[in-house]
Amino acid sequence: MEQNAWPFIVAIVAIVVIGLPSMVMHYVTELKKMKAPTADDERLVEDLWRTAQRLERRVDALETILDKEAPKWREDYRERPHA
Repeated sequence: MEQNAWPFIVAIVAIVVIGLPSMVMHYVTELKKMKAPTADDERLVEDLWRTAQRLERRVDALETILDKEAPKWREDYRERPHA
């Protein structure tokens, strides 16, 4: 009975030592591929960044104009939440 168990033990050890690590590495590689940004993603992020910078400059310009034209506007809108 002891000799009949060896093929099963060898098979289990092979699965544990070779099969499981290779399966884990395969899925880790697939996960990394999915998370890598594409060129289109990078272009989209760059466009969004430029748009956000442009909008921030516009808001700063509007605040500067309001500071000159209506100096107390910040006091009026202090309690109101705004972006």
